[in-house]
Amino acid sequence: MKTLTRLIVCGLAFGLSSHVMAQGKVEIEWDKPEKYRDVRPSNESRKRFREATFKRIDEYMNKLASELPHNSKLLMTVNDLDLAGEVFPASFVGLGHSTSDVRVIKNIDIPRMKFSYQLLDELGQVIQQSEVNLKDMSFLDRSNSSFRNEPLRYEKNMLKRWFEEEFESQLAQKETKEDPVISKL
Repeated sequence: MKTLTRLIVCGLAFGLSSHVMAQGKVEIEWDKPEKYRDVRPSNESRKRFREATFKRIDEYMNKLASELPHNSKLLMTVNDLDLAGEVFPASFVGLGHSTSDVRVIKNIDIPRMKFSYQLLDELGQVIQQSEVNLKDMSFLDRSNSSFRNEPLRYEKNMLKRWFEEEFESQLAQKETKEDPVISKL
């Protein structure tokens, strides 16, 4: 934890851009977000859209992490983000002279996220860590009923699937500890 904070402070002092969101069980460092493949808005400023996108992902990851064992912490460093779809000028997609751009979702413009993570126990010891190059090539074919009207629904669905797979043993461990009937079996 102190090391992450020191790295962030040192990086900022030397002019490296980084954005950190910390709350709850997840701390996400957004490393050099201006170099990400695609975090482009369709109808607002880039900075405001990027901040809102990071906040939504941070809140969602904290929601997922609430299922991890008590006092564990997930540290993530995101190196790239590519949202589903592609942003085009409204006139290019046949919407006339609209002032807003439009994000067009096609199956070839898949959501992607590149990051590393560490899962820490209550003592700050690393339980699990990995480099992740996440992508969902079938994002349009998956049922998104729980995310139907949400911004970032494809990215959230991708993160949920990864999270449940990656932390399956920790999630099962928490369920066993919380349900004494299961732990006696």
